[in-house]
Amino acid sequence: MANTADISFVHLGITIDHLRNSISIFGFRIAFYGIIIGVGILAGLWVATSDAKRRGQNPDIYLDYTLYAIIISIMGARIYYVLFDWDNYKNDLLQILNLRAGGLAIYGGVIGAVLTLIVYTRVKKLSFFSLADTGCLGLITGQIIGRWGNFFNCEAFGGYTNSLFAMRIRRALVNENMISRELLNHLIVKDGVEYIQVQPTFLYESVWNLCVLLFMLWYRKRKRFDGEMLFIYLLGYGLGRVWIEGLRTDQLIFFSTGIPVSQALSLILVVISTLVLFCKHRQIRKKSKGEVMI
Repeated sequence: MANTADISFVHLGITIDHLRNSISIFGFRIAFYGIIIGVGILAGLWVATSDAKRRGQNPDIYLDYTLYAIIISIMGARIYYVLFDWDNYKNDLLQILNLRAGGLAIYGGVIGAVLTLIVYTRVKKLSFFSLADTGCLGLITGQIIGRWGNFFNCEAFGGYTNSLFAMRIRRALVNENMISRELLNHLIVKDGVEYIQVQPTFLYESVWNLCVLLFMLWYRKRKRFDGEMLFIYLLGYGLGRVWIEGLRTDQLIFFSTGIPVSQALSLILVVISTLVLFCKHRQIRKKSKGEVMI
């Protein structure tokens, strides 16, 4: 392993000597983060339209919806991030518009997508829960891919670890605000270069979401009611996020409470989704027993 690698998975023998986070086209810098998000959106749209065809729906509905959802979701992701990181923006409000400096929160994007779907289905007189069941398959596909944008930005990582998946990052590549005291206490210096060694939480979340998607693809033919896939998504994603958010060093805090807002929101979604799924399945079982008795 090269001692001067920018990033390495120290126990897996994987190293990246020179990590680039953007490419330049005609002098204009394009961040890999944006490219990866774009790929995630296209992949998610493909999954959603494929599922729509399977269900006998018009796939153009999802394309039409996505054009609106992209804009609103980006706005939602930015608003969510700025709201819970207000101290870094209150003295320079123009920085709120500087998306190229980073600062998007996935939950804000999800909220934006849901609100867009509510309005879209009301205007088009369509079933919200029916479209959401297919749309969430595309959403989690985009999340699986999109998390790799965090890898190129050297962000969304956890605290110090020496476990199998420990990731070592050159300190100079990382925003100092993300480096906790714990990481500084475990700072690694090799050939005069400083490194932090962290939990690759972006990787954990990407793999977790892949497992949730695979389960949803298996279960979708067995769903019992409209909206079931949506609540399975919220339950599955929320469970993973409750765990993973607790590992991260760049948590957004609920104002001055010290509570990680995304972790709290995830827990709320897990509880609500569990209750909805339990009650709906119980209702379906009772109805089925009643029909059998008749």
